[in-house]
Amino acid sequence: MNAWERVEIARSPERKTSLDYIKAIFDDFMELHGDRNFKDDKAIVCGLANIGKQNYTVIAEQKGRTTKENIERNFGMPNPESYRKAIRFMDQAEKFKRPVITFIDTKGAYPGIGAEERGQGEAIASSMLKMAGLKVPIIAIVIGEGSSGGALALGIGNKVLMLENAIYSILSPEGYASILWKDSSRAQEAAEKMKLTAKDLYELKVIDKIIKEPKGDKEESFEKVAKDLKKEITNITKELQSMSIEEMVEERYQKFRNMGEYIPLVKEQ
Repeated sequence: MNAWERVEIARSPERKTSLDYIKAIFDDFMELHGDRNFKDDKAIVCGLANIGKQNYTVIAEQKGRTTKENIERNFGMPNPESYRKAIRFMDQAEKFKRPVITFIDTKGAYPGIGAEERGQGEAIASSMLKMAGLKVPIIAIVIGEGSSGGALALGIGNKVLMLENAIYSILSPEGYASILWKDSSRAQEAAEKMKLTAKDLYELKVIDKIIKEPKGDKEESFEKVAKDLKKEITNITKELQSMSIEEMVEERYQKFRNMGEYIPLVKEQ
């Protein structure tokens, strides 16, 4: 498949959401609410989960399927209070030494006037800063559409996993085409240039592993992907917990600090 076909799959309303994966991967999940400042924004779900005796803090961007669900979830576009809620539970995870798992699936942070008035940019930056120095393991998983700062805000992990048909980029193909060529209709062309597929990003060392999505029956494919993710989460957690806190935080810092060495500058023809 070409890049645009991957974009269409990642955006499909039939694609499994974060809550679907949380239910399939973890033995138990209890959702927690609110940023203790403004309100509980439902575009990001936070809570406590476990696999066996290992406890986790889960932070997940959540889209809806129906119109009603999408309105409730703000079409998966977080407001600043979502990121502040996430930061609250990152702090809690550090206090109780729980690894953090993030699920990334958003077309971007909400760009409304109210979100800007409440400090959208600052909230995104604060989330990234918090993750950079968090003293517990972090595993970030891109499961669908990972676009713009809304996705990057939850992407600072020791390990970044990505489903085979997901996408991950600093903005949407339509936004790229609008900025570069003043023509959003060239989105398909933009998708090819943006290097937003799992294969592209693995080669650029932006992500650490691609989780294959088998063809065929959708439910069987989903069950296989969820099983593989559960295995990866368990193994990576053990690997990171074998390191000292200082080593783990430094590894995460260097991972992103040195990323520019692997990403070539793209010259527009």
